[in-house]
Amino acid sequence: MNDFPWLTILWVLPLVGALVTWALPPRMRDAAKVLALVFAVATLVVSIAVAVRFDPGGAQFQFVESHTWIPAFGAGYRLGVDGIALVLVLLTTVLVPLLFVAGWHDTRTASGGARVTHTYAALILLVEAMVLVSFVSLDILLFYVFFEAMLIPMYFLIGGFGSRGSDPAARSRAAVKFLVYNLFGGLLMLAAVIGLYVITARSGLGESDTVGTFDFRLVVEAVAAGELDAAPAVTHALFLGFMVAFAVKAPLWPLHGWLPDAAVQTTPVSAVLMMAVVDKVGTFGMLRYCLQLFPDAAAYFAPLIVTLAVIGIVYGAMVAIGQRDVMRLIAYTSISHFGFIVLGIFAMTSQGQTGSTLYMVNHGISTAALFLIAGFLVSRRGSRLISAYGGVQKIAPVLAGTFLVAGLATLSLPGLAPFVSEFLVFVGTYPRYGTAAIVATLALVLSALYVLWLYQRMMGGPVTVPTSADPPGADGGDPPGADGGDPPGADGGDPPGVADGRGNAVTDLVPREILVVAPLLALLLVLGMFPRPVLDIITPAVDHTLVTIGQHDPEPVVPPGGLVAESGTGAAGGAQR
Repeated sequence: MNDFPWLTILWVLPLVGALVTWALPPRMRDAAKVLALVFAVATLVVSIAVAVRFDPGGAQFQFVESHTWIPAFGAGYRLGVDGIALVLVLLTTVLVPLLFVAGWHDTRTASGGARVTHTYAALILLVEAMVLVSFVSLDILLFYVFFEAMLIPMYFLIGGFGSRGSDPAARSRAAVKFLVYNLFGGLLMLAAVIGLYVITARSGLGESDTVGTFDFRLVVEAVAAGELDAAPAVTHALFLGFMVAFAVKAPLWPLHGWLPDAAVQTTPVSAVLMMAVVDKVGTFGMLRYCLQLFPDAAAYFAPLIVTLAVIGIVYGAMVAIGQRDVMRLIAYTSISHFGFIVLGIFAMTSQGQTGSTLYMVNHGISTAALFLIAGFLVSRRGSRLISAYGGVQKIAPVLAGTFLVAGLATLSLPGLAPFVSEFLVFVGTYPRYGTAAIVATLALVLSALYVLWLYQRMMGGPVTVPTSADPPGADGGDPPGADGGDPPGADGGDPPGVADGRGNAVTDLVPREILVVAPLLALLLVLGMFPRPVLDIITPAVDHTLVTIGQHDPEPVVPPGGLVAESGTGAAGGAQR
């Protein structure tokens, strides 16, 4: 069945969906939303079909497609998926339909003309298509093109569709900051891609002496065999070109400055798309391209990158504690979590890299749950200020309960999905970077502090109502009726004040919102209690990566006069030696 173009269909479906959705007549706003959702669900079905047919014990890359693209440059349309890419593809295709449902009313009060709903839905589908190509690409140039192209729809999502009542000027600044940061990283990566191409031509990897290649598999084989004609200083520079671009996208401290503003100013749906999906392309790129194309340079810079990751872990958690804005607080927690992912990748152990890959999935789910639930809450009161809330658990117990579960997942409570991945990162990091692992554990205490304190302030205590000191619309929310929305309950699905922004009473989740939250919380519970199916897909791909870069797990240290059980080689505690 591998002759069937599964991967092409996978990314072309949302691309076609974006074009068809945008082409609908302006008056068909509801039809545009429904059609976009249908294409997103169809993409999910295709990704599930790929996952069912994927053989974890088979070839490293499966469903391979290879066609000539630009012969003069040695570039091809080459697609393939391994276990690491597959779980990220599934994460993307699961989240996007839920995001459409969560943001069903996002454009009700947005300005931008008759096609604002069409444009919003089309941009989300465009981002999904480009992210999927990035995950399944086996051509370096093809990957770069879509790695950069996804900035365009994300820029318009941030700048054109803000959170309710957000300042258009602040939204524009956040979009520009997002674009400038990522374009800077992208330009460095472009220089590195060109430099790598020149080296492949000089090394005779292309079809002729004057043509190089962008075939990822061919370049990796040459690197492993020592056939790449490049001095260490050159490969170090090329590695940094790729690494900086991925560190900006992830983001890794200190290149994180664009994330908090972008996450706060845009809609919760766009923020989740950015933090749970798009940013994963950065950490995925580190694992696939930085390590496998430049293994010696990766090992050389690993101590520095591990140090930056640990700083990011502690920094993100500490800054989160001091936030007054609930959405900005969640954004800073993501910086801390991305530090954990990078830490596991550059520990270069099977446990660390498997934990990091699983962390990408679990972070996407937990962040989506927490950010969307917080967005539902903010849409009711019209304020992002933590001080504007109190006693929510008394008047909206389902909302408060789901918020608590999502928050506990964020602090990696045992039994919830992030705990498994974080534990694997610690176990995989300690043998090589013991001090870094110990310092990183400080984030466990800090995360418990900011999550539980946040819950206590917003959900516990007496019920808080808007006062003259904290008027409706504080922190950028609209005053009652400012948007001219429909009468309360006019849409038949949301309670007063949710869809139209006119009310300030906090009400409980409605069926549409429960439909979004329930699958996310279910995944957090299932993957927390039974992560083996996902680990069985990830582990062989990680083992291939370690073999490719010439790394292996450190041998267990036996103290003098004592015995210690030999550790398994598998990331999840595999077969004993």
